[in-house]
Amino acid sequence: MKEWWVQVGLLSVPLLAVYLHIPPPQLSPALLSWRSSGGYFTYKDQNIFYRDSTGAVGSSDVVVLLHGFPTSSYDWCKIWEGLTQRFHRVIALDFVGFGFSDKPRPHRYSIFEQASIVEGLVRHLGLRHQRINLLSHDYGDTVAQELLHRSLQPPMLWLLFVEAVRGRCRFHLGLIAQAYIAPRAISRLCSTRRHRPLHNNRFLFSILQYINQRKQHRDRWVGALMSTSVPLHLIYGPLDPVNPHPEFLQLYKKVLPMSTVSVLDDHISHYPQLEDPTGFLNAYLNFINSF
Repeated sequence: MKEWWVQVGLLSVPLLAVYLHIPPPQLSPALLSWRSSGGYFTYKDQNIFYRDSTGAVGSSDVVVLLHGFPTSSYDWCKIWEGLTQRFHRVIALDFVGFGFSDKPRPHRYSIFEQASIVEGLVRHLGLRHQRINLLSHDYGDTVAQELLHRSLQPPMLWLLFVEAVRGRCRFHLGLIAQAYIAPRAISRLCSTRRHRPLHNNRFLFSILQYINQRKQHRDRWVGALMSTSVPLHLIYGPLDPVNPHPEFLQLYKKVLPMSTVSVLDDHISHYPQLEDPTGFLNAYLNFINSF
């Protein structure tokens, strides 16, 4: 009788082959609508999906939304309309490797590249010298931190940071605020994961290198938050299993005592913008409107 592990291996090969050739699921009507209302720009031969909606008349304020892992810009769907009532332009993108953007393989995915893509989008939209508000979540928080690091010199920046970041990030800084976007371009920064499947292990492993990057560049990204003079704000769900209460909140306040904080209802977890869009939006706008 063959060793059991040989039998398992022989069975696994055809199963894996079948899995890798399963077509992606059909998009829901909501996702089809989301995609059709967006567009693409090119960054180094990569097609990057984004949405850009014009909203409030009489306002010149712009907000750029940075999504988390492993999801896409669709994470902001429940607060999109509310944001357009306050901001002149509401912009979100799918990072390379996520959502409707290209997923090159092999590819060395990095937070640095994602930050450069955000800067590229800002230039593409002609907003390089516009003050910009950042709203970020999870993976997007780290991208925002890198953007913030790049923009420590501009004269006036407003950052607002919403929501919690992944637990590993707690040890880097707690939550990361959104960061700077382009020379002299960031206004307020805020921070707060879901669709297309990640088909192969190498691809997933490559994307997940951001965890090691957080460890490797901890001083750079935590330092950016600690050194900035711009206002920071956190919107937090106490039931978040990734950033457990009360340890996470205590650490955040210790590391960033200058930041203001909004704590949502006790049942709100890691996706406050989806779980409690009204509470989340109110917390964010209260912060924005305080300046």
